[in-house]
Amino acid sequence: MYNSDFAKCWSRLTKDYKLHMDQELAPSLTEAQLAVLEVLEDHQKMKPSDLIPFLATTPAAVTMLLDRMEKNNLIRRDRDDNDRRIVWVSLSDKGRMETERGVAIRNDFMNSVLSNISMHNQQLLVYLLGKMTTPKTKEHALSSTS
Repeated sequence: MYNSDFAKCWSRLTKDYKLHMDQELAPSLTEAQLAVLEVLEDHQKMKPSDLIPFLATTPAAVTMLLDRMEKNNLIRRDRDDNDRRIVWVSLSDKGRMETERGVAIRNDFMNSVLSNISMHNQQLLVYLLGKMTTPKTKEHALSSTS
């Protein structure tokens, strides 16, 4: 098995990615904020609680993240016209610009890393990572342990 080699490569890649993103997004954006902006770009507007499954975090953490983002004019919070208890979160103009900037920064990093391997191997890598990240069914998990 290649567990140890994979773990070392994965660790190095994720460390380099995190360092790159932290340096290039700063000071106006964090990686977590970019994740929120991308989800909002896809969904136009959402309730804060709807963001939780996309971010795999707690409601309190989402609230704190949104507070900082609103303070930095990355998002808008608006009350629902029909039910004042509902708050809708959406991108601001600055948030749209920062989304584009953040995605470009990430794409530049990925392009530089992936340029070390052929297009065919890039496709193969994406395919294999997809297989690794697809949730296993109980049936599949049982058959792979036997």
